[in-house]
Amino acid sequence: MASGNSVIVSSQISVSSTSVLATESSCQNSIAISDSPRHHTVPHGEAHPPPTQLIKLNSLAGPTVSRKEKLHTSSRFGAPKSRELNPLPLIKDSDNQEKREELFIQKLKQCSVVFEFVPDILSDLKDKEVKRAALHELTEYLTENSGIITDSIYPEVVRMVEVNLFRTLPPPSNPSGAEFDPEEDEPTLEAAWPHLQLVYEFLLRFIESPNFQPNVAKRYFDTKFVLQLLELFDSEDPRERDLVKTILHR
Repeated sequence: MASGNSVIVSSQISVSSTSVLATESSCQNSIAISDSPRHHTVPHGEAHPPPTQLIKLNSLAGPTVSRKEKLHTSSRFGAPKSRELNPLPLIKDSDNQEKREELFIQKLKQCSVVFEFVPDILSDLKDKEVKRAALHELTEYLTENSGIITDSIYPEVVRMVEVNLFRTLPPPSNPSGAEFDPEEDEPTLEAAWPHLQLVYEFLLRFIESPNFQPNVAKRYFDTKFVLQLLELFDSEDPRERDLVKTILHR
């Protein structure tokens, strides 16, 4: 029996030694595996990120402008120094056609004064309000009255529109970054929109007026004017692009 027990003990020792060696080998293999470079494995069926997402990620490496917030920028760079504006009498209160036409032209000239809205939107508040009120009155008068559009009105209208709308647009807010996503990103808005919107609305009412004469207008609304209007599609403000489209379709 002693001999049998010795065989059993020897066998157990041999098995234990083998287990220890196997454990050590497993640990070494584990260490060797943990020291190897880690690779990310894409799960089966999961698509790689599209190129547009990769571009967005790459854009984080350089300085970019976040478009999650509404940006306000001005397209006016070194605009002429504004002059003081004084309120004029209402056109409708004039007692004769000649006086009404004279006031209409005077208000068009007032509206040809351009104001800066960036960096200080609060500057020239009184004069900005005079211009805003004049633009509103001109548009309203065109809508509700006839006979005001004479031959002498056309060049003054074109001059006022050109001074306000045809300007140097600001550079793209994020020229090297990700493509603009209208569903996620906020647009860059034009700081001078309180005046620009009224100029667009006045121009729209002017060309829609039953007194508008295309044969006279074509001397002033020439090819150069139309080409400059087309350039405004480069504006980053979607409100401006929409109004340009509306006017060109008239």
